[in-house]
Amino acid sequence: MPPTAHAVVLLSGGLDSATALALAREQGFACHALSLDYGQRHDAELSAARRLAAHLGAVEHKVVHVGLDAFGGSALTDAHIAVPEAQGAGIPVTYVPARNTILLALALGWAEVLGARDLFIGVNAVDYSGYPDCRPAFIQAFQDLARVATKAGVEGAGFQIHAPLLHMSKAEIVRAGHRLGLDYGLTVSCYQADPEGRACGRCDACRLRAQGFAEAGLPDPTRYR
Repeated sequence: MPPTAHAVVLLSGGLDSATALALAREQGFACHALSLDYGQRHDAELSAARRLAAHLGAVEHKVVHVGLDAFGGSALTDAHIAVPEAQGAGIPVTYVPARNTILLALALGWAEVLGARDLFIGVNAVDYSGYPDCRPAFIQAFQDLARVATKAGVEGAGFQIHAPLLHMSKAEIVRAGHRLGLDYGLTVSCYQADPEGRACGRCDACRLRAQGFAEAGLPDPTRYR
């Protein structure tokens, strides 16, 4: 990898995306962090993303507005759909239709402008909520799309979609971040955090996060309301 290799890293402000950014830094990339204000229930995670971008030494950090709440269809973008507090069967209502496709498409556009050929996303297919856009098949399909949908791809430069957490358990993710000195107290994972970023302790995201710290044998810095 050239010493000046740049990467676009999707940064939600949560535990997984923060770890993906820390791992990209460890690999020597100059990281451009990208967060989306997509009409989610709260902006505490965007505040967390700003703190994390500074904490982890991102070259720059952009927050782009994409109003997915105009469509709704998810407990995270429609206030009329309650966030479930018990694990159910099937894909949960916290799935945001096509969110990761939209996130990666925007990251791909910025990467092409920057001349970057590497994109990082913190999706996980082990300890996760069953979202279809967190699977290896999705990552591979998007990488194939990037090769045929961009000027850089058509001209042979190509893009690499990195999903370093894809096959890691939540405990393994927590240990990886801890090894790199990542302050997880800066992250917000809760689907219904309050304005101060304090977690509910009951939603699926809170459950998986707490389980990860417990299984990793590390103290959980999550602030609960």
